[in-house]
Amino acid sequence: MTHKIVIVDDHFVVREGLKLILETNDSFQVVGEAENGQLALDIIEETQPDVILLDLNMPVMTGLETIQTLNDRNVPIPIIILTTYNEDELMIRAMKLGAKGYLLKDTDRDHLFRTIESAVRGETLLQADLMAKLLATPSKELSSNHPFTKPHLTEKERLIVQLAARGYKSKEIAFDMGIAERTVKAHLTNIYNKLGVDSRSEAVAVAVARGWVQL
Repeated sequence: MTHKIVIVDDHFVVREGLKLILETNDSFQVVGEAENGQLALDIIEETQPDVILLDLNMPVMTGLETIQTLNDRNVPIPIIILTTYNEDELMIRAMKLGAKGYLLKDTDRDHLFRTIESAVRGETLLQADLMAKLLATPSKELSSNHPFTKPHLTEKERLIVQLAARGYKSKEIAFDMGIAERTVKAHLTNIYNKLGVDSRSEAVAVAVARGWVQL
């Protein structure tokens, strides 16, 4: 099965580089590209991609504005952020808006493929080193929305978040812990409720920021 991809980045070299890499894998097809979010919206509507690779800093319409607009339009296409190491606060905001993953613009070929495949499955694949840098200092936004000062997760819940942070799927977590997959999903629901979040990526972000799990 071929997954359709739209690349949104204001740098031509970045778009071309990603296209060249993706074209080496028959599982991926670049069906559109844009240099800003405003142009991307029409292309996304026309092509209906399976995944969007999205830059954060762009003219006309930024990546965050693009994600918010897609959310407002109820467009459930997985988004992977294209980022650099100096965009920590923007990445946290993108995560809270529902981005499925992050890729450094100089990421290697295999990690690019794994991240896209994970996003297509509706999962989140987080780079440990990137997430560690991202959450080295808790952001004001995370602090204001998640004002927990004491651990609120059980030992089992922390283990589940730990495994989720490493990119484990629910089925793999269940196998590793010797429990049913539906039990893992039930624990995840409890974790989301306790942390006041809606996604795995945000749960991992809060847990790491509070020092409840280690990447």
